[in-house]
Amino acid sequence: MFENLRVSVFLAARALQRGGRGRVLLNIIVIAFVFTNMIFLPSVISGAVESYNVQTIDFMTSDIVIGPRVDERYIEDADTLLGRINRIPGVIRASARFSMPVSVDFEENAVSIEVKAFDPRDEVEVTRIHEFIEEGSFLGSGDRNEILLGVLVTGHEDKSKDFYDSLGGAAVGDVVTVRYANGVAREYRIKGIVRTKSYIADYMAFVTADEMESVLGGTGPNTRASEILVKATDDADLSALKRMILSFGVGEEVKTWEDATSDIVAESVESFNIINNITVIGSLIIAIVVIFILITIKTFTNRKQIGILKAIGIKKSVIINSYVMQVFFICTFGVILGLVILEAMVLYFTAYPIEFPDGTVTPLVDAGMLVENTVMLYLSSAVAGFIPAWRITNEKILDAMRGA
Repeated sequence: MFENLRVSVFLAARALQRGGRGRVLLNIIVIAFVFTNMIFLPSVISGAVESYNVQTIDFMTSDIVIGPRVDERYIEDADTLLGRINRIPGVIRASARFSMPVSVDFEENAVSIEVKAFDPRDEVEVTRIHEFIEEGSFLGSGDRNEILLGVLVTGHEDKSKDFYDSLGGAAVGDVVTVRYANGVAREYRIKGIVRTKSYIADYMAFVTADEMESVLGGTGPNTRASEILVKATDDADLSALKRMILSFGVGEEVKTWEDATSDIVAESVESFNIINNITVIGSLIIAIVVIFILITIKTFTNRKQIGILKAIGIKKSVIINSYVMQVFFICTFGVILGLVILEAMVLYFTAYPIEFPDGTVTPLVDAGMLVENTVMLYLSSAVAGFIPAWRITNEKILDAMRGA
C-alpha cells in the first residue's frame, strides 16, 4: 500500500513539474479566490449578527430582561423587586422601564412611536444609550418637561432621506407635543437626540420615571413596570444568573437576552443562510469546473504516457491517485493563499468597518466555518479530479498508446 502511495506521489510531482509553473500558479490563484469567496460572505453575515446582538444588549434588553407574569400586563411593586434583584450576586444594576404608545407632534408633522420611561441613575449602569447622544445631553433624574428622541424620530427636513415617518428635522431645544395613549397630552423640550444605529432604539422616545408617574397619576416604573433590565458582571454565566434570580422568589418571566431575541435572530440568520448557501454552492461549482477542466486536459494530453504506465504494470488506482494528489496540491496551496487574502481583508475591514444603515460590521471568521468550507472544497475538487482520470485509465492500453 505504502509503495503504491509513494509511486502516486512521485508521478504527481513529476506531472506538476512538467505542467509549467505558470499554469499551476494560475490554478492555485483561482482556488484561492474561490476559497476566499466561500468564507468572506459568511464572515460578514456572522459579523452582522454579532453587531445586532451587541445592539440588543447595549440598548434594548441588557443581559437579562424580566417581564410581567403570565396573563399580566405589568410588573407590580417594581421598586421592591428592583431592591431584591440588586442584592443578587453577579448583578451590577437593574433598571425598571415603563412603555406606552404615544403620538409626537412637531409643527405639521406627527409620528406614532413608543415612549419608554426609566430612572436615569439606573439606566446609565444598565444600557449604553447615554453614550450615544448625538446632540444635546442625556436625561437627568427629576427632569420633567424634557424628552430624549431617537434620530429616526427627529428625521430630516427633506423627508425623502428618512426611513420612517419623522418630525421633519426637529432639533435640540424644539418643543414637541406628546399625546399619550391614556389621553394625557404634554409639551416637552427636546433635551437630546440619540443615534445608536439600531433601528429599534433610534425610533423611540425616552422620558424620566418621575414624568411618567405624573402622566399616569402616581404610578410608573418605580411602582409598576413593563420590564426590568438587568446588567450582569462580565464573568457572569447568564443562564446560571437567570436560575439564581428565579431562586430568589422572582415569579415574573425571566429571560436572558438570547432567550428574548431568539426568534428574531433565528429568522434573520435563516434568511442570511439562504444567501450564504447560494454563494458557497456557486463557489464550489466554479472550483469543480476549474479542476475538472484542468485534469481533463492533463489526462488527454498524457494518454500515451498513461497507456505506457499501464503497460509496464502500474495499477490504475496508482495513476488515478496521482491526479487526485495533484488536485490536493493545488487545493492546499490555494487554501493557504486564500487564508492570507482573507486575513488581509479581515484586518482591513477591522480598521475600516463596513458601514450598514443599522451599524458598522466587522467580518467575524469562525474556526468551524473554515474547517467546514475547506473540507467541502477538498471533497468537491477530489471528485472533479477523479472522474476524468478514471475515464482515461479505463481505456484499453493500445487505444491510449495510439492516442485514439
